[in-house]
Amino acid sequence: MNTTDISRALSNEVEQLSFAEPVTHTYNPLSYAWEPHSTYLKKFGGGRKEAVLVGMNPGPFGMAQTGVPFGDVSMVRDWMGISGRVEQPPHVHPKRPIQGFDCPRGEVSGTRLWSWAGSRFASPTAFFKRFFVWNYCPLCFMEQSGKNRTPDKLPASEKEQLFEVCDQALRMVVDALSPNLVIGIGKFAETRIRNALAEGSFSGGIHTILHPSPASPAANRGWADQAEKQLRAMGVTID
Repeated sequence: MNTTDISRALSNEVEQLSFAEPVTHTYNPLSYAWEPHSTYLKKFGGGRKEAVLVGMNPGPFGMAQTGVPFGDVSMVRDWMGISGRVEQPPHVHPKRPIQGFDCPRGEVSGTRLWSWAGSRFASPTAFFKRFFVWNYCPLCFMEQSGKNRTPDKLPASEKEQLFEVCDQALRMVVDALSPNLVIGIGKFAETRIRNALAEGSFSGGIHTILHPSPASPAANRGWADQAEKQLRAMGVTID
């Protein structure tokens, strides 16, 4: 299967899951933002990759708006050249509207990640020829207050069902792209990679880089330089 087929199947699987309070709203951008999401996959998600970088799940001002991992609007539209119709989730949180490419708020994590890629590679094509970015979990969870709730904070029974389908999708992505390295963007992603790929035939390296979240004091002290140093330590060359 290619990444487009894998993503569509994953979307269908997670649509069957339910989540209890304190989660009150769940967004699946693989569904309502399928047009730009599928463009991302078709444009950049094919061929053999040197490394697959894996994030946690969509941010409310990133992938939740654009359908692209770490999908800050300006970086997706202006650097990747991706846009498209973004519809509405079935149940919209009044404090977390979906505005698609009209969203005025940026996503710091996405700006940091893609700005680094843009500064170190001649073009998006040059970056994605070697790398691909995939979010482990495609869902964005919100509490009644509008607070973002990350997958690691879900109850054990909900995590078990969710992680089973996300693990399977990750294994299929790795099979499709045959990378030498699978790299977690943050420790949660690295842990899930190790769990998912323990059941498969992947024999390459599993590593982690610092997550670019502004909630991380370390990331606020020059994320790009630190992440690049970590990549070089893995043997990844950055020209």
